[in-house]
Amino acid sequence: MESHRSQDGSATTAPGGVVLAEPRGFCAGVRRAIGIVERALEVHGAPVYVRKEIVHNHYIVSELTKRGARFVDSEEEVPEGAICVFSAHGVSPAVHDAARRRELDVIDATCPLVAKVHQEAVRFARDGRTVLLVGHEDHEEVEGTRGEAPDAIVVVETEEDVARLDLADDAPVAYLTQTTLSIDETARVVEALHRRFTNIVGPNGDDICYASQNRQNAVKELAPLSDVVLVVGSANSSNSVRMVEVARDLGAEAYLVPDVDHLDESWLSPGKTIGISSGASAPEILVRQLLDRLKELGHSEVTVRQGEPEDVVFSMPGRLADAEYGRIPRTELAEERQA
Repeated sequence: MESHRSQDGSATTAPGGVVLAEPRGFCAGVRRAIGIVERALEVHGAPVYVRKEIVHNHYIVSELTKRGARFVDSEEEVPEGAICVFSAHGVSPAVHDAARRRELDVIDATCPLVAKVHQEAVRFARDGRTVLLVGHEDHEEVEGTRGEAPDAIVVVETEEDVARLDLADDAPVAYLTQTTLSIDETARVVEALHRRFTNIVGPNGDDICYASQNRQNAVKELAPLSDVVLVVGSANSSNSVRMVEVARDLGAEAYLVPDVDHLDESWLSPGKTIGISSGASAPEILVRQLLDRLKELGHSEVTVRQGEPEDVVFSMPGRLADAEYGRIPRTELAEERQA
């Protein structure tokens, strides 16, 4: 497959070619979480129980299941005393308490950036503020964060939600955001909060994670160069869905592609330039399979569109650190491609 690299986007792709976004795929938190499950299986043997999907990707869950991971919806389903990994999305204190009652051997794979939001929620609630959590009500990350101070946290998703809040305009409030949201949409909600409330504070820095920001920015650069944008990611992956929305907001035809079997060839009219990226929980193997299929369909020329470099690494829990390789997971699924 012929591939060209463009540092500034000045290179063009011939009609019918592919523009491949960078960065794409695994973020540091996802890589760490997957590595934790793999390393736990290596150290402790199967089965290792995982509360919820370790990350929102069906391929990763399927592969880990084959290796001996057992995914459950609740810590109550884990046999007493067994090893239980908490997913990258974080859990509430109530879940930690339930795990202690069952004497589970917990390994917490919560993304450090999500853990930061939890800490901020506790701090703002202790300060006597109503915490307005911008996010999706039913997302696991929001459920975990809200559980830190359920009496003080209110979830808002839209500007209309802000208008409907039953709070005085001078009430002491704080805002936090789910880490995987659309940057532009979140900014509009936060602006609405600032317009309404006169006594409002926010987090130290942006809660939306660096990887979500970088991947959305890469899609913004990709969309004008493409006739159709394909984002590899599972339907329950919030950051992947947001990337599709970002492309569509810019006028591009865009689709979520969980795997190559979901590719609809009717999207690929002859001569169309195809943009490709992938969500932060999507493994590179799914991108490669999609590229191989596109090559079979005549889309063989690939131009790589360079974006923001990423070098963030989150360490493994000490109990799982590999003395030979150090604290960075060096396991098959957790390994990221070399860009």
